[in-house]
Formats: sequence, C-alpha cells, structure tokens
Amino acid sequence: MTRRERVCQALRHREADRLPLDLGGMDSTGITGMAYNRLKAYLGLEGGETRIYDPYQQAAEVEPEVLELIGADVRPIFAGPREWQAGRLPDGSPCLLPRLWNPVTLADGSEVVRDRQDVIRAHRPASGFYFEPVNPPLADVSSVAELEAHLGLLAGFDAPAYWDESYEEMGQRARRLFEETDYALMGNFAVHLFAAGQLLRGYEQFLMDLMVGKPLAHCLLQHLTQTFLERFDRFHQAVGDCVQIINVNDDLGMETSLLLSPATYREMIKPYHARLYQHIKKTSGAYLFLHTDGSVYEVIPDLIEVGVDILNPVQFTCKHMELSRLKREFGRDLVFWGGGADTQRVLPFGTPEQVQAHVRECLSVLAPGGGFVFNQVHNLQPDVPPENIMAMYAAVHEWQY
Repeated sequence: MTRRERVCQALRHREADRLPLDLGGMDSTGITGMAYNRLKAYLGLEGGETRIYDPYQQAAEVEPEVLELIGADVRPIFAGPREWQAGRLPDGSPCLLPRLWNPVTLADGSEVVRDRQDVIRAHRPASGFYFEPVNPPLADVSSVAELEAHLGLLAGFDAPAYWDESYEEMGQRARRLFEETDYALMGNFAVHLFAAGQLLRGYEQFLMDLMVGKPLAHCLLQHLTQTFLERFDRFHQAVGDCVQIINVNDDLGMETSLLLSPATYREMIKPYHARLYQHIKKTSGAYLFLHTDGSVYEVIPDLIEVGVDILNPVQFTCKHMELSRLKREFGRDLVFWGGGADTQRVLPFGTPEQVQAHVRECLSVLAPGGGFVFNQVHNLQPDVPPENIMAMYAAVHEWQY
C-alpha cells in the first residue's frame, strides 16, 4: 500500500496496512525549529536546512530524510517563501528564515516585526519562543461605513506577507510531488473566519462585536468569506486534483469551554463556515480538514453539518474531549487527525517508556475501524526531548490493529 493509499484508506474510515502518520502536513501538525534541530542531531543527520516557514509558531519544514526515518505519509502544499536568509532560533541554534521576515531585536532582548507603515505587528518576548500578533489593524473601527472604507486590508489577509511564491509556483510543486512521490498531499489553504475577526479587531473587541456589534461583525465576516471564496478558486486552479486534503483553521475553543457560546457560534459564525467550507468541498472534491484547538465538543455536530471531514488536533486533555467519547459519538462521521499523544505534559516530561504506554493507550481508542491519522496534539514543542519523539514513533510502528 502506498503512502497516499494508506491515508485515503483512513479517510474512508477503513483500516490500512499500518497506521498512517503525519508530521508537518500543515502548520499545526509539525515540529518547532528548536525541537527539530535537536531531533536531527539525535538521529545523526548532518547537513540539510532548518527552514522556519512559519515564524510565528517557529514551525520547521520537515525534510524528506526525516519523513522517511519516521515513516510519515503526508506532505504539505503551500505558497511559501521564494528566498531564505540565515537566522537564529531563540536558543541560538541556526536556521533559515523567510527573506521577507525581518525581526528587530530591542534593548530588552525581545523581537518585533514592523509593517510598511512602521507599526509593530508581531512581538516575541525575550524569554519567549513565539511571536504574537499585536496592534490589530481594525481595532479602532466603530461603524460598518468605516469598516467598508478599510476593506483593502482583507485582500491579502491570512496570506502571510513573507510567503511570496505565486499560486502557479505552488501548483507546479504540487504536481511534481503528486507525480514523483506516493505521499498524500495536503493543500494548506489555512484561512480563518472567527479567528480572523479576533486578529483584525482584537480578541476582546471581536467577541464584543459578536454580542453587541452584530452589524459590524456580519459585515466583516461577509467580506472575509467572499474574499476567501475567490481566493480558493485561484488556489484550486493551481493545485487541481493533486491534493487529497484541504485544510482550514479556526480556533473555537479554550481548555475548559468554547470561546463563544454554542448559540452565538450558530448565529454568527456557522453560516459563514457553511458557505466557505461547502464551496471548498464542492469545488475540489477533497476532504476538508479543520484545525480547531481546545474544547469544541459542543459544536462538533455543527462542524460535521457544515462539511468538516477531519478534526485536528483532538485536544483530549480539554473538557468534554475524552477520546473514547469522541470516537463513540463522532467516529462514523469524522476522521481524527491528532490525539495520538499529549504535547503539554506527557511528551515533554514523561520518560520514553511512559510516552510509549501513553501512545498505546491513545491508539487503542482511536485506531480501531480506521478514521484516524496519527499525529500528536499540535506541534512538537521546544521542550520535547528527541528520545521521547522517537519513542512515540516506535509505539506507532509497533501498533497492530
């Protein structure tokens, strides 16, 4: 069975010859640069390049040599940077950064990234690993008329400025990987709607918009949805039938609950999810993958209704997200892409033996009957030892249905 066949078998809710496995198929199923450098050293891999394609999350491109060693089955397709420049990770180890990503180190050791108007848009604390978006560009808008005067901001939103490849270049790479390898390919469309409102308006302000500023929220969501529909048509024209999976993102949950009530989701967000997601599926024929962190149990039936086929990261340590419950209630309708290992506690702090026992326990729930692609819960963080990473993969490859 080829890698592509193995993943597609899981997507059809059937057991394959072995568990399909993903590392880095999209920007939240991969590995951070610091952990990646240590993993390569542990494996004795010399040379190569640690390319940080997502500087916000410090996510590294996983090289083919590493994918082969761990037995991965998926490759990402995204319009990334054309050129790279030498850089350093927060621990001082070397990496390559997109040429158009140019952080400046401040006197306190923190780093900031400014836009063309010299406004700080991203910030990494001196003691932190990640960049956070700051100074939301539409925070001060107070009316629909004022918002409509700023719609030019939406044209390129959710398409990072440091990813300057064209869709045509992305499509050529997709065709090469489709024809020359047997990997399953994930199209990283990766747009947000709910989270886009938070990033554009500010987290607190957009949540208030959804309750007491509904005309403004609807206006923003309508224009974002139309922008993404048009953008997806260009994306699909570029990748064609080369990708089997299309991913979108929208973090709806925190560890204890949703970020908004189920009623507010159904009134304010779900109609736009439905319009966008159903267009993606109808146009592409691909499986739709949704990355949404946290406790999202209360709206999983809604996500299935709007067209979601695959749920990630399956953050089972959150309230109501027990694996057995999810598999029992939604396993016929959803593929679980993630939930294979806890990245918050077990992977960073357990022994290799504890990691393997933990992974086997997760697999015993998620793997039977198919409908599961192995991935840890979100990216492998900087504090995860390479010994634990390889113990995790050893447990996956030892698994028998």
